[in-house]
Amino acid sequence: MALKATIYKADLNIANMDVHQYGDYQLTMALHPSETIERLMVRVLAYARFADEHLEFTKDLFETDEPALWQKDLTGQLEKWIEVGSPDEDKVKKASARCKEVAVVTYGSSVDEWYKRNSKLKTLKNVQIWQLSEKTTAQIQALCERTMQLQLNVMDGEWTLISDQGQAEIEWTQLQ
Repeated sequence: MALKATIYKADLNIANMDVHQYGDYQLTMALHPSETIERLMVRVLAYARFADEHLEFTKDLFETDEPALWQKDLTGQLEKWIEVGSPDEDKVKKASARCKEVAVVTYGSSVDEWYKRNSKLKTLKNVQIWQLSEKTTAQIQALCERTMQLQLNVMDGEWTLISDQGQAEIEWTQLQ
C-alpha cells in the first residue's frame, strides 16, 4: 500500500515593513512521504517571500510538471512559478517562457554546484534565484509542528520567523 501525505497547517502572519506588506494567510500543505521537514518549511518561506492571496501550493512532488507554488490570474493564466530546491534547468526555462515571474528558492550544501551546472539560467531575465543559508534551514525545522502559528517580521532587510517553539533568523542570498 502506498504511503499517504501528511497534512500540515500554518497560520502565517506577515509584517514586512520594508515593502509595507501585511497579511494573514492560512496555509495547508501536504508533506509528501519522500519530502523532508526542511523542504516543507522552505516551502513556507518561499510562500512568505512571494505572499499573495492567489499564491497556492501545488501537487509538486506528486506531479513533476508542477512547481512547489504557483499563482494564476482570474482567467487561469500562470503569473508566478516558484520552485523549491534544485530544479532541472529545462523545467525553469520552460516556466520562464510561460510566466511573467519565475523564482527558485534553493537550500542545502550543493547549491553552488547546482548553480554552476545550470549556467543558462543566468540568461533568463524573469528568473530570480534565492538561496537560504544552512543555518536558516536548521532553525526553521525546529519551528515545525503539524499545526503552526507563525509570525514573520521583516524590517531593514532582516527576516525573523517566530512561533511558540522559538524563532529563526532568515538569511537570504539573491543569486540572480
